[in-house]
Amino acid sequence: MSLDHMSGDLSSFSMLDLFRMEAGEQARVLTDGLLQLERGAADPVLLEAMMRAAHSIKGAAAIVGRQAVVGLAHAMEDVFVAAQQGRTTVDAGAADTLLDSVDLMQRLAGADDDTGTDAAVQARIDALAALLACPATPPASSPGVFPAAAAAPGPAALPQPETPAQAPVPVDKAAASAESVPVPASALAAASDELLTLASQARVHAGQLRPWLDAMQRYKRQQRSVLGALDQLHEAIVAANDPRLLELALALRDRMQPLPGFLLRSIRDAENYERQASNVSARLADEVLALRMCRFGDGVHGLPRMVRDLGRSLGKDAQLVIEGSATLVERAVLARMEAPLNQLLRNAIDHGLETPCERVAAGKPATGTIVLSARHRGGMLVMEVRDDGRGVDPERIRQAAARRTATPAIAAELSLDELMEFLFLPGFSLKETPNAISGRGVGMDVVHEAVQRQNGTVRAESTPGVGFRTLITLPLTQSVMRALVVEVAGEAYAMPITRVEHVLRLQRSEARTLSGREYVDLDGVHLGLVAASQVLELDDAAGTRDDILSVVVVGAGADRYGLVVDAILGEQSLTVQPLEPVFGKLRDIAAGALLEDGAPVLIIDVPDLLVSIGRLLDQGASLQPARAAEAGTVRRVLVVDDSLTVREMQRKLLAGHGYRVEVALDGIDGWNNLRAGEYDLVITDIDMPRLDGIGLLERIRHDPRLQRMPVMIVSYKDRPEDRARGMEAGADYYLAKGSFHDATLLEAVLDLIGPAYHRGTS
Repeated sequence: MSLDHMSGDLSSFSMLDLFRMEAGEQARVLTDGLLQLERGAADPVLLEAMMRAAHSIKGAAAIVGRQAVVGLAHAMEDVFVAAQQGRTTVDAGAADTLLDSVDLMQRLAGADDDTGTDAAVQARIDALAALLACPATPPASSPGVFPAAAAAPGPAALPQPETPAQAPVPVDKAAASAESVPVPASALAAASDELLTLASQARVHAGQLRPWLDAMQRYKRQQRSVLGALDQLHEAIVAANDPRLLELALALRDRMQPLPGFLLRSIRDAENYERQASNVSARLADEVLALRMCRFGDGVHGLPRMVRDLGRSLGKDAQLVIEGSATLVERAVLARMEAPLNQLLRNAIDHGLETPCERVAAGKPATGTIVLSARHRGGMLVMEVRDDGRGVDPERIRQAAARRTATPAIAAELSLDELMEFLFLPGFSLKETPNAISGRGVGMDVVHEAVQRQNGTVRAESTPGVGFRTLITLPLTQSVMRALVVEVAGEAYAMPITRVEHVLRLQRSEARTLSGREYVDLDGVHLGLVAASQVLELDDAAGTRDDILSVVVVGAGADRYGLVVDAILGEQSLTVQPLEPVFGKLRDIAAGALLEDGAPVLIIDVPDLLVSIGRLLDQGASLQPARAAEAGTVRRVLVVDDSLTVREMQRKLLAGHGYRVEVALDGIDGWNNLRAGEYDLVITDIDMPRLDGIGLLERIRHDPRLQRMPVMIVSYKDRPEDRARGMEAGADYYLAKGSFHDATLLEAVLDLIGPAYHRGTS
């Protein structure tokens, strides 16, 4: 169903629904206009637009029998008429009264009936009538707020938001019609989701014609070869001068004559059909995406009011300027960014902007300005929030970082960009005393998380005394994604191209090993290599057989890895399809899609994948790409120690070098493990409850199945008699905990059982 049809056929909307839509649109006109009037923009055109908005609401309310709204809108209309005639002014105090009236009007429009509203409406009408009796003054409840007319010297010239009298830029056909009725966003979303799926399928079907056309071209070349052979045969028959064969050859030649032309026409017609089908499917996808888009200004129109009200509640005078109102943004993207943008604006008001007195003393206008902008750049949506407040002192961040990390030396070496990254960490705050707005360290981390969920990036910049700036970069749409398609364990997977930093093809000989983990040098930094199949828990026992490693670099900073995949299949534009809710949240997977050939593909959730990699590394897992030549039986080690710290240290160290490590809490626990499983080595402490290490060693040496198993003792007891006692009990190695290093333990393990992987027959 087209948007024209939806706007013209109103049978699905009741008169009350239409009234509520109109009331919402006119309330926006009133709110935007009042915020401008409060700042001294006494434009006759603006006042006329607001008067007409109130008049329109009054008429619409009368049609649906909402008398309370009729009376309220009429009182507002009187105020605007008086302002046009110069009998009153709309300053900060009057704007408060009028904005409260707009809020009440919207609540009345959304209610089921007018019951119980008479007193509230009458009180508001009386307040509006009072504006006609005398000029309004700023309310006493807002300390420190300067009237707009009494702003500090030298106010900065700022671009004004579009006036309500200006016609909105058409986004689609329905929006361009003066008689169109706004359709609820929920209705558009429900319709466009299904249409997007159909558009994706149409594009896939159109794309499937191309392989068929390629096959037809191959057939044409084969036909040309056959025809050439027939010509040679005909010449041979003519030379042989056999009348009967010549007659047959001429008959065959006549029958073959129309075939090349027929094939050429068929290919030409099929190519035209394929071209038209591709164009139509592409246009269909574009039109569906247009349905999902809206103007940036339409999605954030309520924020200037929020900034103004919150500033006044904190004793500050704040205004929000919106730039790039006509920039097209996907509705779903804007909805997901509503909370992060609110948080950034609240931070700017509470943390950034000074009080009017402080601003005047600093030579700034009394009114603090926050700018919210949106623009398209390089195929991405760039949103920016900047203010002209006090900014953030980098040294304060450095001091807070030192307290948080307990490593002042490291904090002292952090660059400015690295310091700004601390602002996005959970629980990080520069405010010593929290209030209802901020100071609890919850906010910027929520912004960071929300942006990452949409495959975007966020960064902050600050100039002390001048202001603070937050820059958010997102894909233009979450519906169609430009993705890198890779192969992992024989299956295709896709990653958002915005999440891919580099794609590398390396000789395996370029990889080095450090602490049991493989890495390569990239721009002078060690890049850890991680097997994608292992992180995704896919069966890829054969490992990477090729001497060339295909590596996708993802992440940033300490969480930056080279993901080793089987092959790089190239870039594609994918129509994102959400997974069925019955599956819930799949670890490391964000959504699904169809490739250009119609094959299904899973889209990797890169932030989730980075968390999985970190978790596996913390557990001591070896994520290095497996080599086919080394693939075989993995040697198993049992660590027996009653100290959690010692157990974990040994487990992580050995697991990081590829050994399969299990742990036991004491001698009895270790003995039970040994009787139930197969191990290549036991590493045990001596002093343990229930059964000590010497007792465990004696049981091992008296068991026919286990007596040849290598056993290493690692103990704090380092006296000669302790060492002699362990060796007499049958230990193969004795190490003192207080003196050995990681390398010492690894060398001992290598001496006893060799490397983690060996080409066994099991």
